Amino acid sequence: MDKPKVLVFIDWYLPGYKAGGPVRSLANLVDHLRDRIDFHIVTRNTDYTENAPYAGITPDAWTTLPGGEKAWYASEAGVSRKAWKRILKETGCDAIYINGLYSWWFNIIPLWLSRGMGVRRVVAVRGMLAGGAMRHGALKKLLFLSLARALDLYKGVRFQATNEEEAKDIRLYILKHAEVRVVPNLARKVVAAVQPIAKAAGALRLVSVARIAVEKNTLLAIACLRHVKGQVQFNLYGPVYDGAYWAKCQAAIAELPANVAVKHAGTVPPADVPMVLAAHHALFMPSAGENFGHTMLEALSAGRPLLISDRTPWRNLAQDHAGWDLPLDRPEVFTEAVERLCAMDQQEYGQWSGGALARAKRCLDDAGPMEASMGLFEA
Repeated sequence: MDKPKVLVFIDWYLPGYKAGGPVRSLANLVDHLRDRIDFHIVTRNTDYTENAPYAGITPDAWTTLPGGEKAWYASEAGVSRKAWKRILKETGCDAIYINGLYSWWFNIIPLWLSRGMGVRRVVAVRGMLAGGAMRHGALKKLLFLSLARALDLYKGVRFQATNEEEAKDIRLYILKHAEVRVVPNLARKVVAAVQPIAKAAGALRLVSVARIAVEKNTLLAIACLRHVKGQVQFNLYGPVYDGAYWAKCQAAIAELPANVAVKHAGTVPPADVPMVLAAHHALFMPSAGENFGHTMLEALSAGRPLLISDRTPWRNLAQDHAGWDLPLDRPEVFTEAVERLCAMDQQEYGQWSGGALARAKRCLDDAGPMEASMGLFEA
């Protein structure tokens, strides 16, 4: 029996990684389902914020990737309605999978051109309606969503939400009676073995693996370290997109006491993330919102507790000795959690490391999300 063919549109895909979660979400989905689905992925031939094309890849043609799925890496000149019409016609797909909402060429145009094709159309919102995301450029986003409703852009579309909160956002902002499937993102298929780390009382290594941006609350994380006692090293891995915001972060770093050091360590390719996490005691990322948080699961899988906000799916961490999910309107509780981590000796830290690993294992052992993901594309 032939595998169903799913035509995917996404602005950035592997080997790119700088767009963060959406790339990882789709890559994990493909990893898990490539034996059951024939994926054809249409994307750009550059990474996010980059102008140089990927080396060794022929643009505007189908490239077979190592896993067997095919990718169309569109050049800047090759992105057009004509090209998209040809791909939609010639692929003969059973379903179309749109990743995101606001991209003209990779979200809106594919949806518009695929009207009347008689195939299943699925839109993954990818956290773009969450409170933190909607606060930035809110007027433009609300105007677009209003126009999309008036034009019936989403008529007959099935939406993927990764949690119940996102499902509510879809019905609030897009369509009140939309068909929404709550399908959690899939975890990375291969998880690195846990690497032990020494933990002395009074010393702590924290890490953030995310872009330096207001929605990730990098500045808040730095400010919470101002009154911490003990030796703390906080390493930031991720690109800087907003120079003005990074300047505020640098000013906050300059005000930190001598016992606290914050370093921007640049970007890190996905393959190196497990090694980076293993070199630190905890992940410190009080982001304004995450619809999944792939790095958070990777940290738990590495046996590293989380210090995050209460606006992600990773909740009730403390009761599992897996970390803390704390309210953003109380920055002092983040400081307290850092101090508690800092004060831990090897024995106590080992309990929290084990709790983190157990929390990850429960997630990774759940086969439900994979079957639900498969069901997204069924008629």
